[in-house]
Amino acid sequence: MKCFKSGKQRRSEIKTARRQRRAVAVVAELPVYLPASRWVPVDPARLQPNNSYGQSDFVTRGFYLDRPFRCVDCGADCIWSAERQRWWYELAGGSQYSTARRCAACRDQERQRQRAARLAAGHAAKNALILRSTAKFDQK
Repeated sequence: MKCFKSGKQRRSEIKTARRQRRAVAVVAELPVYLPASRWVPVDPARLQPNNSYGQSDFVTRGFYLDRPFRCVDCGADCIWSAERQRWWYELAGGSQYSTARRCAACRDQERQRQRAARLAAGHAAKNALILRSTAKFDQK
């Protein structure tokens, strides 16, 4: 028995096939001097869905490339590696339109600062709760 597909399913198959052909063509056009460690293929099925009409540049291209950026805290010039981008976008579920902003050292400092702030906020809330409960007890 013949299985029929909806127009939406067929369009999805056509787009996937086009994307795969485009990725193969782009990889074939990569310069010979670009080592394989500097680019990693994209798996669009693992990316988080977004409500944009377009696609991010790495999805269109078909692979991640090392991207240079400047740390917003210390101003150091850094490289966001292709493998790290794959982890962020596909495994951690980061937005396709986000990029690296901090170097590893500044990221660790920011995490410690946030942890200390949460701890201080927790202590402040706990102390306020204790003060309220003792105030109620003193009124009786």
